[in-house]
Amino acid sequence: MRKLVLLLLLALLASACGGSSEPSSILPIGVDPTATLTVAPAASPTPEGPSPGTTAALFLDGWMKGDYPSMYALLSPASQSVVDGESFAARYRNALDTATVLTVTTQLQAVLREGDRASAAFHLTLDTALVGTLVTDTLMALSRSGEQWLVDWDPGLIWPQLAGGRYFSMEYSTPTRANIYDRNGLALATDGRIVTIGVIPGDIQDENAVLGALSSITGMQAEEIRGRYVAAPADWKVPIADVPAEISIENNALLSSLAGVYRDEKDGRLYPNGGSAPHAVGWVSPVPAEQLAAYRARGYRGDERVGVAGLEAWAETILAGQHGGKLYVVTEAGERVATVAQREAVPSRPIYTTLDRGLQEQVQRILGGRKGAIVVLDVNTGAVLALASGPGFDSNIFVGPAGAVDRSQVLADPNRPLFNRVLHGTYPSASVFKIVTMAAALEAGGMEVDTPFNCPGYWEGLGPGARKVCWKADGHGTITLKDALTASCDVTFYAVGQALDQLGSDILPHYARGFGFGQATGLQELLEDVGLVPDPEWKADVIGENWWVGDTVNLAIGQGYLLVTPLQVARMLAAVGNGGTLYAPYIVERIPPLPNGEGEQITHPRSMGQLPISAAHLAAIQEALLGVTTASIGTVPHRFAGLTIPVAGKTGTAETGGPESIPHSWFAAYAPANAPEIAIAVIVENIGEGATVAAPLTRQVVEAYYGLPLSSLPPQAEEGYAPVTLTPLPEASTEGQ
Repeated sequence: MRKLVLLLLLALLASACGGSSEPSSILPIGVDPTATLTVAPAASPTPEGPSPGTTAALFLDGWMKGDYPSMYALLSPASQSVVDGESFAARYRNALDTATVLTVTTQLQAVLREGDRASAAFHLTLDTALVGTLVTDTLMALSRSGEQWLVDWDPGLIWPQLAGGRYFSMEYSTPTRANIYDRNGLALATDGRIVTIGVIPGDIQDENAVLGALSSITGMQAEEIRGRYVAAPADWKVPIADVPAEISIENNALLSSLAGVYRDEKDGRLYPNGGSAPHAVGWVSPVPAEQLAAYRARGYRGDERVGVAGLEAWAETILAGQHGGKLYVVTEAGERVATVAQREAVPSRPIYTTLDRGLQEQVQRILGGRKGAIVVLDVNTGAVLALASGPGFDSNIFVGPAGAVDRSQVLADPNRPLFNRVLHGTYPSASVFKIVTMAAALEAGGMEVDTPFNCPGYWEGLGPGARKVCWKADGHGTITLKDALTASCDVTFYAVGQALDQLGSDILPHYARGFGFGQATGLQELLEDVGLVPDPEWKADVIGENWWVGDTVNLAIGQGYLLVTPLQVARMLAAVGNGGTLYAPYIVERIPPLPNGEGEQITHPRSMGQLPISAAHLAAIQEALLGVTTASIGTVPHRFAGLTIPVAGKTGTAETGGPESIPHSWFAAYAPANAPEIAIAVIVENIGEGATVAAPLTRQVVEAYYGLPLSSLPPQAEEGYAPVTLTPLPEASTEGQ
């Protein structure tokens, strides 16, 4: 009967809206001929006195606003006797949550009044996150109670098929999270079975055997393992480490024989070898509470693990795919009686990065536990081949319960292991910046490659009371501009800075930006800092002081207010090496298409512009940089002696504060110098000179790239080193990806 009344109401509505202004004479069969049909206006009605239309409009408006108390107040006494306000609101909330409803839209269409009873026809639209848009036309029953018109409620008002105590039920279709691979198809992140290995302290019978076995399997020290359970209650399950299921299977006999050892298995995310490129790959975690609503609006249940950092976050929609679902109507017993709507899941897709896992892991070992960064770029494309920030961390600590202790330690570490120094570390570039200063001198300063300077070991160009010294205390004597870059003569570049300032205080900042500093590199997959190129306008706005020649002199040697990132430095060296093209770095090489062939993404090299320097002048800089590692006046020929791969580069020793502070050690390079393939930037914080630490590390990176044995480091470069253990795990298959 309800459906018949609805159809007749809609027919009457169509007749009433057909152009005649006269009341309709068409009445539903079996309806009192004194009944009146009211066509609801487009706008919310505000009639004089109570009417069923007013109540219906208020009820529907409350629904669209989620104002369930106001809706409940409009229910008839009979309805309120059946359902209390809390249960009423819960029915709506549960139905909308289950159906993943994002918005509710109602439109009152017509009201049919029959004495003390009325029916209101309305159009209902539910926009859902998972199964599209649900649309229906339905009826609301109302009755007069004294001077009021109230709603005779039943669950069918939420959705017609929910009448009679039925409910919505959603069946989710969730794609398996796809893998992240390196350029050669080796896994950097993969989904699989994870086994948490732990102990119950009170059940341990042979502690030495337990410690020995777990140490061998997990790579942890026995003292560290014991430290996790020694203070725990005897009957507690204390997780020790999460390992792939394959490792658990391989060691099944041993683990099963040890009293006090337990294993729990679950699906999860794995980061092979202890996490290759953890700062780039990132990690997954449960949906953050503050983002839960946003994820549910995208069709997530809310209990998934999602990417929260690095490529895991950037490629969330690709790696996770899109949830699908089937919305059913079920009885209280859970029996399915109808399918309301459904949508197929969109498959997840892996991403192939530009990273070389073998090189990446060697670079992580080379950096060790030092505070600093190493980045390796393809000179001719901008592809990121390796990206290491130290101290590092194992991404697997974010996966399961066994990582809780390590997580807390990492989060509390004052050295900030999670901080990506390649992209967010901003430092004075020190003498590496002399490349820019020489370019500005040649292009805008009227100088030549062989312009001579005199270096007695100090410079008093700003006055006797402002003497500045060269790193070489006894000076370089007479030296050309080109040789000054090779020898990193500070006095020469003080003088060049002063000369450029006299021509224009904006000249050197302009060239700094032309070489890629003070701006984003163009990397799209990960966030980056842009650093700072100071100029007169910036100093006036931020510090409230006028720019003076001393600021330009400081800038000329990469000090003062200048701040750069290791990625920016590597990009500049790549441009110098490739002939002048500033490529945008990129870290995702390709994303395969969907099964229908759509959506494939392939990254092509993207030029962001050319260095503001002529080919002849750039060639002179290239020669000077080769001399840094080969010429007798160079700063590091002894560090690269015997290396069969020619390297062009520049040292930098960045002052960080007062006279007692220890400087940052820089080296930036490209290799081979005669046919560049890679560009490298290395910085180690608060450790000493560029020639002492960063240069030897750079040599090791070159050796790693070309498959050569790593040379030994000088004693000074060993400071701050802590070995990085990368434990091999079973490979994830790339078949079918």
